[in-house]
Amino acid sequence: MTAKPDLNDCFLHDKDRLKHAEALAILKERIQSVASVETVSLDDALGRILAEDITAPRNIPLADNSAVDGYAFRFSDHDEAGGFFRLSQRVAAGHKSDQPLAPWSAARIFTGAVMPPGADTVAMQEDCETHQQDGQDFVIVPQGLKKGANCRLAGEDVQEGAAILTVGHRLRPQDLAAIASTGVAEIAVYRKLKVALVSTGDELRRPGDLITVGDVYDSNHFLLNGLCSHLPVDIKDLGILKDEAELIENTLASASQEFDVILTSGGASRGEEDHMQTALAKLGQRHMWQLAIKPGRPVMFGQIGSCIFLGMPGNPVAAMVCFMLYARPVISVLGGGAFVEPQRFQIPADFEVPKKKPDRREFYRGILAADDTGRTVAQKFARDGSGLISGLREADGLIEIPEEVTSVNRGDLVSFLPFTGMGVL
Repeated sequence: MTAKPDLNDCFLHDKDRLKHAEALAILKERIQSVASVETVSLDDALGRILAEDITAPRNIPLADNSAVDGYAFRFSDHDEAGGFFRLSQRVAAGHKSDQPLAPWSAARIFTGAVMPPGADTVAMQEDCETHQQDGQDFVIVPQGLKKGANCRLAGEDVQEGAAILTVGHRLRPQDLAAIASTGVAEIAVYRKLKVALVSTGDELRRPGDLITVGDVYDSNHFLLNGLCSHLPVDIKDLGILKDEAELIENTLASASQEFDVILTSGGASRGEEDHMQTALAKLGQRHMWQLAIKPGRPVMFGQIGSCIFLGMPGNPVAAMVCFMLYARPVISVLGGGAFVEPQRFQIPADFEVPKKKPDRREFYRGILAADDTGRTVAQKFARDGSGLISGLREADGLIEIPEEVTSVNRGDLVSFLPFTGMGVL
């Protein structure tokens, strides 16, 4: 990652700050994977990022088998009136029959059992009647069945040689099931990134500490730690740093030698006590700062050597918004995954914004609800303050209003970004 010249650090109007799309372009241009590869068992692979393609070494399922408990027979022996079949064998799951079905005979078969030679259709046991005559067991199969009913064909799920998963995919429970179905017990994944989590501010205290007027409990630590917990990373808490330039500089310098990512909150603005951006510029390169977004204008991205620096705003709402929009996709790419952008759904607005500032992209906390007709609509959390954690608790996602939009009327379609699509469970 090569550095560009620093952005102009003078006080800018929104039209002169980086637009949201420009910020994403910078992140995509400058970030690449830094994670090495390790082999883990499937038991330890959930949430990890795949480092090798997975293909099917054989058909899945391996052979034609029954999807139900019932009776297997040759469809050619079946007519519109149904069928009266002699029971000639019994096939249980895990046991293979090499005995071909004779004409007008059937096999008692159980779910998952391999179809006997010649059989191509299965009747469900609850639809059949059994009968005994002259010491011989028979089954009456109902009419109306189609050829191949209740039979799972070899390769029906995945055919031999087919791609199942590709490099960079983050593994979900259903993905592990698919890999397990191939018989593979261990897979190559990218190692977890080492992330240092830092809070800054003389006013911050950790829960359990006593506070006085002017102090604030450090909610951002738990917010960012929780957001990171849904990513394949190992997190180390470096605690709360006082607003002291030398302390911040020394901490960043030391952490950059040990960690892949330094994730901070606070200290990223232009105040006299905001030393983070000064330390970053002194120790490394600052690639991005001051965006034309609300909330989250002072979000920072840079690097110290090979260590990536991600500076989130100090206000909790802005910190969460910026993490989901910018930090999460960066961490994903560094760890071998894709640049994951939010899902967007067009939802009618159940609110109004008479006047919005142009040249700035805004993200409101949004709540999904049903209107009088049962239609899903997006409601806006009533208050916009960046320090109101209550809005994050109430919201189902973000409502995104682009730079060129200057007002929102009730009924307008707006982009809704669900939290679940940004890694927030």
